[in-house]
Amino acid sequence: MEEMEELLRRLKEDRPVAWEEFPDLALYMDQVISYMPRQLIQFQEGEGLTSAMVNNYIKDGLLPRAEGKRYRASHLAYLTAICAMKRVLTVREVKTLLSACDPEGKPDSFYSRFCQALDEALDNTARTVEQPREDEDLAGLALTLALRSYADQLACTRLLDILGQQGQPQQDKPEKAKK
Repeated sequence: MEEMEELLRRLKEDRPVAWEEFPDLALYMDQVISYMPRQLIQFQEGEGLTSAMVNNYIKDGLLPRAEGKRYRASHLAYLTAICAMKRVLTVREVKTLLSACDPEGKPDSFYSRFCQALDEALDNTARTVEQPREDEDLAGLALTLALRSYADQLACTRLLDILGQQGQPQQDKPEKAKK
């Protein structure tokens, strides 16, 4: 089946560029919008990034402000991560995860960690998809992947809740009343 072969190929081969391969020149918003589709696998039109989305990510604190309307590699790195994670997490959860994974604000280290994790996730999914199946079992494969996504998202959001609790100051526990 040609579509399955294309899916498998993209899962195995399509990856965001390495940090060193980001443009060394600052980009304007329209250039960022046209650059981003090559960073992540997309199969449908309308999955792309818009300038309104970028502005909202800046307002929500997920992305640093542009430097005089110009965006650098750090912006592209964070946008790549945001665009991948927003498919399964809320904006608040993405912000929590970005803060936890990049507490020192080092976008190059964060991006390297992100790309490694994405590579492992795509490889794991490719192994699942490439297992021999009959064409009629596509629904079963889709069900397996959907439920794995559900389980992974459940675990992820719980871990983010725990991270959020760790970041909050501990309140003193009230003493038990003496009888």
